[in-house]
Amino acid sequence: MNEACQRKMARLCVVGLGYVGLVTASCFASLGHSVACLDKDQKKVDLLSRGISTFFEPGLDELLKNGLEKGLLYFTDDFKTAVSQAEIIFICVGTPPQESGMAEMSQVEEVTRSIAGFIEDYTLIVEKSTVPAGTSEKIRRIIKMTGWNADSSFDIASNPEFLKEGSAVSDFMNPDRIVLGADNDRARGKLRELYKDFNCPILFTDIPTAELIKHASNAFLAMKISFINLVADICEKAGANIKQVAYGLGFDKRIGRDFLNAGAGYGGSCFPKDVKALSAMADAMGINTTLLKEISRINEKRISLIAEKIEDALWVCKNKNIAVLGLAFKSGTDDVRESPGIRLIKELINKGSIISCYDPKAMDNARSELVGAKGHVAFAESPYDAARMTDAVVFMTEWPELIKIDFQKLRKAMRMPVIIDARNMLDPDEAVKHGFLYKGIGYCRHIQ
Repeated sequence: MNEACQRKMARLCVVGLGYVGLVTASCFASLGHSVACLDKDQKKVDLLSRGISTFFEPGLDELLKNGLEKGLLYFTDDFKTAVSQAEIIFICVGTPPQESGMAEMSQVEEVTRSIAGFIEDYTLIVEKSTVPAGTSEKIRRIIKMTGWNADSSFDIASNPEFLKEGSAVSDFMNPDRIVLGADNDRARGKLRELYKDFNCPILFTDIPTAELIKHASNAFLAMKISFINLVADICEKAGANIKQVAYGLGFDKRIGRDFLNAGAGYGGSCFPKDVKALSAMADAMGINTTLLKEISRINEKRISLIAEKIEDALWVCKNKNIAVLGLAFKSGTDDVRESPGIRLIKELINKGSIISCYDPKAMDNARSELVGAKGHVAFAESPYDAARMTDAVVFMTEWPELIKIDFQKLRKAMRMPVIIDARNMLDPDEAVKHGFLYKGIGYCRHIQ
């Protein structure tokens, strides 16, 4: 990126201030654009207006405060003001999964109906939420049927996000590609101007293709994770080492090294729902989705396999004190949605275990997620406090401070020296040197 991107300031509106919406708004403001940030949650609007982010994301707080100071970020719940002044509107609301796996689209529909009556002049409406192919036509139809001023004009486009929690700001500012789906030159011209100073490949497609790229990308990455976890299970039975197998695989440029880390499986707000949404979408089209369903099945089984490792090491889990270190679904975020650590705690509680836990960023969200487990879970101030008088410690998230754990200090805190490394993030030799029974993922035996 360079200063040239500030040559022409666009008037943008971002609807929905979750991870995607707030990062998108703050990053565009940092590039010199004027961004109205719209959300119906008044409490969220008030916090953000004071420069207080509603979630943890590295680098975001600084962008938020700078945007407010420069007058380029404006937070509101007033649809009329935000929409009527915008040249480009980004829809960034949630599309959570239904029981069937299909994306639940009520928030997208609600936003569409809300903005329809306030469009003035020409406006480009851009889907940034992850939506099923064909959504753009439904948005177009709703706008034309819902209070739309026929003296104005609009286009629909798709601009899927590829932001990873923990590196979302960097991903936005330095993307590996930008996908833009549009069906006419007017919309393509607007998007080309907005993104003209980004130094990466820009792919223009039709709208359904752009909508599908995001689902396909996430499903493929999830497939790599489930594949290497399946191979890890084979390694344990065959006497092989999963780290070396993955290392050997990664040299093949057709495969690549990324997302070949065996462990507790994937979580978060994207991979679980997007795999199921793509599967449900294809099911509705009469397409066989056995492969996609198996990706989800392998991932869902990871937690029970880790629980079995714990039980094997302790003989029984009932009445055992177990520390779970890492509650965010990945490092660099406080997000606990579909978190393997949270799921493991619930499974261990069902087995009668007594849990203490720690995470450097996700403790508040974890407390909310585990409110029903009160009396069975204690929240500690440090990994060593969590480990005090425990029978086993389970490492579930690759936080730097956990990777660099002081084995001697950890050993002194524990009652029994058992480590379950569900991310293969520790040095097994160092653990053994300090007297631990070490169990990782994809190793053929315990290391002691």
